[in-house]
Amino acid sequence: MHERYARPALVRRLNVMAAACGDASAVVPIDGDELVALAVSGTGISDFGDFGDGNWRDRLRCLVAAINESDLTVVGRLMTRQELLRCLRTRLFMAESWRRDPGIAGEVVRAPLVVTGPARSGTTITFELLSLDPQLRSPRAADVLHPAPPPGITDAERLAMTECEQELWSDVQPEFAAIHELRSDLPVECVTINAPSFAGSHWPMILRQLGDWSPDVVADFAWHRALLKTLQRGDARRRWLLKTPGYLLMLDSLAEAYPDAELILTHRDPVRTMPSTVSTTAMVQWLRSDHVDLALLSPMIGMVFSAALLDVARRRRDGSLPLSSGDVRFTELLADPVAAIRAAYSQLGREVSDEHARAMRGYVAAKPQGKFGRHDYTAADWGFDATLLRRELEAYTTTFAVAVEEERHG
Repeated sequence: MHERYARPALVRRLNVMAAACGDASAVVPIDGDELVALAVSGTGISDFGDFGDGNWRDRLRCLVAAINESDLTVVGRLMTRQELLRCLRTRLFMAESWRRDPGIAGEVVRAPLVVTGPARSGTTITFELLSLDPQLRSPRAADVLHPAPPPGITDAERLAMTECEQELWSDVQPEFAAIHELRSDLPVECVTINAPSFAGSHWPMILRQLGDWSPDVVADFAWHRALLKTLQRGDARRRWLLKTPGYLLMLDSLAEAYPDAELILTHRDPVRTMPSTVSTTAMVQWLRSDHVDLALLSPMIGMVFSAALLDVARRRRDGSLPLSSGDVRFTELLADPVAAIRAAYSQLGREVSDEHARAMRGYVAAKPQGKFGRHDYTAADWGFDATLLRRELEAYTTTFAVAVEEERHG
């Protein structure tokens, strides 16, 4: 990654503090017990609640051990320490809000609409366009990171507190903005919602080695549901709009958690999506570590996502997908976003309202593709053979009528 991206001077100099002081852990220590104590003393709350998962402390202990055995930089450890402490405070504030208002537990999360698909297949722009549907509600970053802020915190302060986890990523490596825009006032993926569960995919996304830590899907969805209930308290009229590419790998678990959910599946030529998944994962790790193992990442991601895409295609053909679904194809989305969303809605028996269509046209006009620069790559750049990839995933592209795109940079 060193040859692909030059670190900003401030980041490089902060990371050099590790050599000056012995190692990065001497500059930014991460101790689970200390963080728990800090969260309690800083909030004045001592009950972390349960939220259907009484094992979160053991996972936190394993996670902190994995972090301390990893090779995070000074900046990486600082980002991670802040996230851990914020997540603990979020658990405390949310537990306190549930204690003060027991009715939150009785809220019903009704029929969420879930966007999923490979990275770079249009999941983000589809998510943003669907968020303009007045019938839907998307999870704004500031609300998700601080779902139960302490009394007196204004919305402007909530947005400002969120910048350190959203806008900061592009400060650490500016090219990140061209890959994925993070902003405090934009909707976020479920991977961000679930960070305080210490059970989900945020943590393996940032770490190369996980030690004794392992994910817990049931606990992860329990936290997910609890947070949505907290946010929707008193306003459950609109359905939640959610998104995470990783749901491709866990559709049955998603269906168990939300049996009435519906899916929007995004599709694109795997020659464009597979290398982007690798480059995005590599970039996320590069933000916090000088050591990213591309020789491991490319074949691992290729194997996992190829299996998922082929499985989704098979299940669409034999009718065994666990949830109703509509399809958005990237090339059609670019050509006519409103028509592409209308077609996907039609598969679900839904209609795009005139108000939603107008909002989508306005949004696209204000946010042209490449607003933050182009994410340039070819399949070969990230360890893939384009011809072989298309051949291996032919059943997927045929099933979903995915157009072949030109292999090029940009």
